[in-house]
Amino acid sequence: MAKKDQQKEMSVEEKLRALYDLQLIDSRLDEIRNTRGELPLEVEDLSDDVAQMETRIQKIDEEIKELDAEIKLKKEAIKNSEALMKKYTKQQDNVRNNREFDSLAKEVEYQELEIQLSEKRIKEFNSKIDHKKQIQDEINGKLDSMKTHLGHKKSELDAIIKETEKEEDFLIKKSEEFSSVLDERLFKAYTRIRSNMKNGLAVVPVHRDASVGSFFTIPPQRQMDIAQRKKIISDEHSGRILVDGELAQEEKEKIEALLKG
Repeated sequence: MAKKDQQKEMSVEEKLRALYDLQLIDSRLDEIRNTRGELPLEVEDLSDDVAQMETRIQKIDEEIKELDAEIKLKKEAIKNSEALMKKYTKQQDNVRNNREFDSLAKEVEYQELEIQLSEKRIKEFNSKIDHKKQIQDEINGKLDSMKTHLGHKKSELDAIIKETEKEEDFLIKKSEEFSSVLDERLFKAYTRIRSNMKNGLAVVPVHRDASVGSFFTIPPQRQMDIAQRKKIISDEHSGRILVDGELAQEEKEKIEALLKG
């Protein structure tokens, strides 16, 4: 309730001052974050690339394990075939006729073919494993290089963040503080205008008969209305909220003193 009462009691001039204070704070936050340039995006992209490479290496590991399992099965199949061959060969010593002997001979021959096929498959699987390990080694080489590059970029970004961390935390608190005294409708309007501006300026002063950053002249009567601070006036061309130069200078000095203190 206290917040709502405070918002209701605010005059238009107080709202304009609070809006411009908020703009100055948010603009300084923008400056700090802009010093990081493309570094946050670079770090994010590199982190994604590293994660993708690590996933790829893990997938190759799983494929190699599957091939090893197949080799193990084929080796077991060879052992089984050898045992059957031994069994059938021994049985040939006790056959009663040629038909039984030939039948056992065919079984032995079949197991020999099974062994040859299993050995062929084992060679193929080993060849695939060698190829996958070669690819894995290449990826690991690239991954090591990429991780080193990512480490440098992270260190660079961390150094910049650390340098401005204290000021940024202070500004974030002040931004929340100034925005909290504005009514919800006005704050939403500020946020919407700010998000539509490339430079993030939602509240600008009038300078030399035009709003800062605009070439469109503001009519004298409208400039007088702005200077009187009786209502919130927006620039008809950009939609930005306008304040007079005197108010802007006063608030600028106030915020500069706040930041220095």
